[in-house]
Amino acid sequence: MTTTVGVPGRDRGRVRDETDWLTCPNCRMLLYRKKFERLNRVCPDCGWHHRLAVSDRLDQVLDSGSAKPVEAASSIRDPLGFTDLVSYVDRLDRARSGTGLDDAVRVVRATVCGHSVVVAAMDFRFLGGSMGAAEGEAVVAAAETALAHQLPLLLITASGGARMQEGALSLMQMAKTSNAMAALGEAGLLTITLVTDPTYGGVAASFATLSDVIVAEPGARMGFAGPRVIEQTIRQRLPEGFQTAEFLLGHGLIDSIRTRKELRQVLGILLGATRPARTGWGDGSQDPVLRDPELLAPQPVERAVKLARDLGRPTTMDHLATWVSGFIELHGDRVGANCPAIVGGLADLDGLPVMMIGHQKGHTTEELVRRDFGMPSPAGYRKAARLMRLAEKLRVPVVALIDTPGAHPGLEAERHGQANAISECLRVMGGLTVPVVSVITGEGGSGGALALAVADRVLICENATYSVISPEGCAAILWRSGEAAADAAAALGVDARSLLSLGVVDGVVPEPSGGAHRDPVSASELVRDAVVCALRELLPVDGTSLVAARRRRFRRFGTRDDGRAGG
Repeated sequence: MTTTVGVPGRDRGRVRDETDWLTCPNCRMLLYRKKFERLNRVCPDCGWHHRLAVSDRLDQVLDSGSAKPVEAASSIRDPLGFTDLVSYVDRLDRARSGTGLDDAVRVVRATVCGHSVVVAAMDFRFLGGSMGAAEGEAVVAAAETALAHQLPLLLITASGGARMQEGALSLMQMAKTSNAMAALGEAGLLTITLVTDPTYGGVAASFATLSDVIVAEPGARMGFAGPRVIEQTIRQRLPEGFQTAEFLLGHGLIDSIRTRKELRQVLGILLGATRPARTGWGDGSQDPVLRDPELLAPQPVERAVKLARDLGRPTTMDHLATWVSGFIELHGDRVGANCPAIVGGLADLDGLPVMMIGHQKGHTTEELVRRDFGMPSPAGYRKAARLMRLAEKLRVPVVALIDTPGAHPGLEAERHGQANAISECLRVMGGLTVPVVSVITGEGGSGGALALAVADRVLICENATYSVISPEGCAAILWRSGEAAADAAAALGVDARSLLSLGVVDGVVPEPSGGAHRDPVSASELVRDAVVCALRELLPVDGTSLVAARRRRFRRFGTRDDGRAGG
């Protein structure tokens, strides 16, 4: 005899305990129960993540023995005297008896990988995790505890939506919990949501999607209206995978999909982003940056253009692999798209939490096409601005790596507000009260590059370029011939030596002999040392002074008192 775990789309994750064998509803494979439980209820054949009771969920992610309960204020039990086929009071009693819980949310103070955190975790077994007054009160109690102790908040969601039996009082919990999340945002405290299957209705439309970082389990579904409601309303069959974690990631609505095996490590890295830098951080690095143009050997500008575009140069992801530990990539603009041409996320740079943002091209034709040749869409710049705001909130420095021919010039980009997205990046970056270091590592093309270069320190690699337009574009417009690209490049002064002479960049990072593509690891280490030394200088400076100096830096360009540009 075998038992089915659940019915896909309805009660996935429900397990009856009368046998040692069960059937996965997703792939229909026979599972040995003890192995299934050892794998945290993840099917070893198809990877489907079945539901967990809240106690099992907390045991999985928290440090052993660290959980201390947080009590929420008592809430009204049956405000409407509601009865359908069964009275609401009877439903509550059955739920409490069946789960051993008082309501659908459990709140604890605990640690994850040694980092203190407040956790509010939902249990779908309790009336489908629906949000009533008790659940709303528990989430607010968690937020207020986090605020009182200046701790991050982790939300683990599983809900079918509002608690209909509590009428408008259930609806009010959306505003109540959203206000509590706003208070945490104002206090600069990190909030994380772990989306589990399913998360719908008022929970999805309030606190669940207001977190700074949203991580989902594979296959977890989240949305405002459930599939049956949507299909009944619009009379259309929904596409396969609609509202799943994979769908949400592709549409820029969540940051990451992580298996249960990965969760503790990922949460530990994210929570580690709230710690300050150690005393003496960066003291061991030697600054390689050249600040005198005379120290740079003149070279034909067309050679610099060629080297800047070489596909062997280290990309942003290559730099991250060389420099940092624990990089957690964050995806999406939160309004419907994720641009692959810009990557970003939280990383550990020798013990200093930093927000890394950069253009990403690739080394092969396949990757170049997938990354849109490093030309960001509006979603890319909106993602970058979102990550900059998160860095500001968490008080972590921003490091931007620039390598793009320019912003994507296509029809869809214009339709979705390319100019607006770039201007917003410029404004946000210019006003950050945390240190900002930008390095042009390859091509610095026009406003698409400048959107990530409104920094306290702007550096450029020795064979990189930075220009208002590509040499080919300039030649086509002004020389009326693309064959004049070399003349245009020279006239534009796109090379590092010319840019340093103009004061557009603050320094030049040397490259290995022959160019960065000849020794990508050494080239990356030089950039890393330059970034560390720049941050080491900027970290002690207060935010107001950083903004004032940054704005002065850009204010002087093109004026007669620049002192470095020609008269």
